[in-house]
Amino acid sequence: MLKKVYIGLLLIIFGGIVLHAPLSVGFGSLFPDYDLLIKSWKEILLGIATLLLPVLLTLHKRWNILKEPLFLCIAGFAALNIALIPVFFTGADATLAGILINLRYLLFFVLVYVALALYPQYTRLFIKVFVAGALVVLGFAILQLTILPNDFLKYLGYGETTIMPYLTVDQNEAFVRINSMLRGPNPLGAYAMVVLVLLLAFWLKAKREITKREQVVLAILGVGGIVALWASYSRSAALGLALGAALVLAATVGKRISKTLWIVLAVVALAVGGSLVAFKDTDFVSNVILHEDPSEGNGVNSNDGHADSLVDGTKRVLAQPLGGGIGSTGSASLLTDSPLIIENQYLFIAHETGWIGLGLFGAVTWLLLSKLWRGRKDWFVLGVFASGIALAVIGLIQPVWVDETVALIWWSLAAIALVRSRGSDILLADNDNKK
Repeated sequence: MLKKVYIGLLLIIFGGIVLHAPLSVGFGSLFPDYDLLIKSWKEILLGIATLLLPVLLTLHKRWNILKEPLFLCIAGFAALNIALIPVFFTGADATLAGILINLRYLLFFVLVYVALALYPQYTRLFIKVFVAGALVVLGFAILQLTILPNDFLKYLGYGETTIMPYLTVDQNEAFVRINSMLRGPNPLGAYAMVVLVLLLAFWLKAKREITKREQVVLAILGVGGIVALWASYSRSAALGLALGAALVLAATVGKRISKTLWIVLAVVALAVGGSLVAFKDTDFVSNVILHEDPSEGNGVNSNDGHADSLVDGTKRVLAQPLGGGIGSTGSASLLTDSPLIIENQYLFIAHETGWIGLGLFGAVTWLLLSKLWRGRKDWFVLGVFASGIALAVIGLIQPVWVDETVALIWWSLAAIALVRSRGSDILLADNDNKK
């Protein structure tokens, strides 16, 4: 019973997180007095699953699962977050929000990894839930771009006080950026990138027959992923896709590509870069690629905002080796008297937890990606690794792990991939699991 409850809680979070934005906004609009409770459904389930974790590890006598350097670094990062609360107290609300933003995806990673290390028979079920969620998100993105009006989500309660039903490129209505089921265009683009990289890895490495039903599913995911990434106008996601796809190609067919073809590809890449420079004043390049529209006098330029945030964040981190406190950055800081937005994941972490926190998080990322790289013979592991590298690069441009959907999805995929990469090494010997 405990096993079923534990697995069920994780699957509800894993599958439901892609619907979190519309459900929380919709039900929050209908029941405003319970808005906070509605938004906290996943944290409540995370808390219950966390209480079950030590019970299951004790019953199975498998505490050794968490004694690896990767999990010790995660524990150290979590302990540092908690230790800094009384040092730089930013207020109860901001602190709670900051702790959740900083740690929930790492906690979910641990919970999913332990679940599948104890019960590997559920691995395929987790992957199926991920595919089902992707079909919903990317299918709705296709509808948004084709038959639904731009502001369709307003009927679910979207608006200026919740989540905007859509955005535009630098307030230019000619370039509408869709959200699908996520909280914004950039998270949607990052999510679509992860799906597309996994599809590419499956296509190049999966060595089995694909049924007609699977072909239909793969086609919807492929088309939906391309549509979602395109209609999000997310430059960081496009960059991530290029990087992730290049890594998958290098790991699969790289050795079979001749030097001549590599030279041709390099020339093509240079030609594309040169074309962007040559046609920088055209409508498409200036708006979509550069986010600079010389014909619009609105004075809005996201590039300047990114640059200013990077410079300001760097200065603050260098001046504060211990950080500014939990909840001092991002959406949590909006609950304080000194709101601060830093558009860089690593500066974000450093501002919250200082140089030590940044070092611990860097160690967690390095250890995890290194383990995934060693298991790259499996298509799923390779896809998660490549998309993880891409998301790490996107983190240089925006705080990619702050978005709960992208963070929880990728880190749970990483847990699944880590279990797959180890194969039979994590199988239990106890009679219950054999049954």
